[in-house]
Amino acid sequence: MPPSRPRIALFVTCLVDLHRPSIGFAAIRLLEQAGCQVEVPRAQTCCGQPAYNSDARATTRDLAAGILDAFGGYDYVVVPSGSCGGMLKQHLPHLFDDDPNLRARADALAARTFELVSFLTDVLGVENLSARYSGGPVTYHDSCSGLRELGIKDQPRKLLRTIGATVAEMPDSEACCGFGGTFCVKYPEISVAMVAHKVRDIVASDAETVLAGDLGCLLNIAGRLQREDHRIQVRHVAEVLAGMTGQVPPIGEGRQ
Repeated sequence: MPPSRPRIALFVTCLVDLHRPSIGFAAIRLLEQAGCQVEVPRAQTCCGQPAYNSDARATTRDLAAGILDAFGGYDYVVVPSGSCGGMLKQHLPHLFDDDPNLRARADALAARTFELVSFLTDVLGVENLSARYSGGPVTYHDSCSGLRELGIKDQPRKLLRTIGATVAEMPDSEACCGFGGTFCVKYPEISVAMVAHKVRDIVASDAETVLAGDLGCLLNIAGRLQREDHRIQVRHVAEVLAGMTGQVPPIGEGRQ
C-alpha cells in the first residue's frame, strides 16, 4: 500500500519542459488531487533515451547516474510519458550491469517509477476525478512504449469515461504513429507513411479530439493533421483529465 500522502518526484521530460509545460501542471494537479505531495527536482535532465537509441552508451550512463542522484529519497517517481517511463523502468538499470551498487540503486528507482495514468489507477486506485468533460467524442492513440513496455491500455480509457468523455476507438489504435524519437530522423520516409496511416485511422473514428500519453506522438500527429487540413484537436490525456482544456489551446494551435 502507498503511504497516506506519498512524496512524489515529477519527472517532467524534455518535450514537456520545452514544448508543452501545461502537461506538467496537469500532472501536478492530478497528483495533488489524489493526495500526493509533489516536487519537481531541479537537477533533473533528459532520461537519456535519444542517446541510448543512438548507441551513445557513455553519455546515457552519465545521464542515468545524474537521475539516480536527483530522484533518490522519494516514495515514487511519476512521468507523464510512457516513452520516458519505459526508459527509466526497463532500460536504465541495465546501464549499470557492471556495477552492483549502482545497479541496485537503479533497480530501486525503476521499481518506484510509474507513468502518470498508470500510477493514478494501478497504484493509488483512483476511480473518479473532479474534472468533467463536455466536449465531443475523443479517440485514444496507444503509444508504443506505454503499451508494450508498461502495459498501459485500459487505464486512460477508464479515467476518461469517469469524467464523461465518450471514447470513439480508431482502427488500429495500437499501431505506431511513426515518431519513435530518433526513428523519424533516421527513417523519415517510413515515418511519414506511418503517421499518414495513423491520421487516416484518427479521421475514421469521427472523433473531435485525439489523445495520447506521449507528447512526442502528439506533436507528430498534430503536424500531420495540420498538413492535411483536418480540424481535429490534439491533446495530452493529462490535460483533459485535469480539466484544463479551457485553459490551454490544443497542441499545435496558438500559444502554448
